[in-house]
Amino acid sequence: MWNIIVFALLGIINIVFQTAVMQNLPSWFGRPDFLFILLVFISYRFAWLPGLSLVFILSWIMDVETGVSLGFYPLICLLVFTILKLVASGNQVKEATFQIPLLGVAWLAARFILHLLDIFTGWLMIPDWELTRTLEESVLLMIIAIPFFAFYNNIYVYVQKHSMRARASRSTRRPRRPMRRM
Repeated sequence: MWNIIVFALLGIINIVFQTAVMQNLPSWFGRPDFLFILLVFISYRFAWLPGLSLVFILSWIMDVETGVSLGFYPLICLLVFTILKLVASGNQVKEATFQIPLLGVAWLAARFILHLLDIFTGWLMIPDWELTRTLEESVLLMIIAIPFFAFYNNIYVYVQKHSMRARASRSTRRPRRPMRRM
């Protein structure tokens, strides 16, 4: 339960940082999607129901903050979450060496799906597909994801230990004896 609350707050902080600070940086710096990194981490670490709810809520908040056409960003994030959750169910993907490259592939797939949706609907009006720019964004996202994954993992482990310790202390407490009457 505490993991959900902590990571929901982290997601909101990511959204605020991404929409308030990152938009003012020059375009040559790049605009990595920090929320996407968090959503991929959630797909690796959380169970299905808490993960789906977190991904939906955070992607919906991001979509309302920045989206032109509501619903596309949550749809893409839920698809990426489902695919990564199915792929990560194997033992090999749980290792950190596979998680970062899989994030890059997921980013490329998400951008491709976004462009396909734009082609079919015409609602998004995003610039044409530029493979080199998308690959550069993917590599930038993978590089940035390394310290973010370490940070998120430390927070996840800390909250897990803290909640386990609290549960253990509650279960090992001796019940109070009733007072004797004199």
